[in-house]
Amino acid sequence: MGLDTNRRMTDAVVPSGRKGIRILTISATDQRSAHADEAGSVLDKLLIDAGYTVVRHVLLKKNMEYVKERVQQCADDNEAEAIIISGGTGIAQRDSTPEAVEGIFDKRIDGFGEAMRRFSFDEIGPFGMLTRATAGLVNQCVVFVIPSRPAAVKLAAEKLIIPTLEHMVDLALNRASVLPPPPYV
Repeated sequence: MGLDTNRRMTDAVVPSGRKGIRILTISATDQRSAHADEAGSVLDKLLIDAGYTVVRHVLLKKNMEYVKERVQQCADDNEAEAIIISGGTGIAQRDSTPEAVEGIFDKRIDGFGEAMRRFSFDEIGPFGMLTRATAGLVNQCVVFVIPSRPAAVKLAAEKLIIPTLEHMVDLALNRASVLPPPPYV
């Protein structure tokens, strides 16, 4: 039996007016469990500590079509304002998460992948260029694809996602102008 959305790690109630974040952890095998998902646990903690609500965190088997369908369904059903997918971003033959979701992006957020590679380079040197992290919009839902190494998850969350997420969501939902909130102006 493959990993699927019935294997919930978290399933939270979201405060009125905010839909929160959905996390998908991509696993190469059926053997990964919620307990063994260290990167997912790091991501959950960072987001919750930053004041976000993780509405659901699930493990999915690496299957390009299935991942694409789950992301599209989540965005179409308006289940969350953002989706963070962890895993499958390397260059090995088995890594296909960017291909699974980039085809359904309504808009790409090119700067996210560029910034992730830049920050990764600062942390791990030239190996940082091997990440294929990406982001975009699917039906006004902000979707991030990040590596599954705990250090990379921490970097993506702390330096890129958490500082910009609220403004990205507001832009995607036409609730904000193109200018970021202070102190970034």
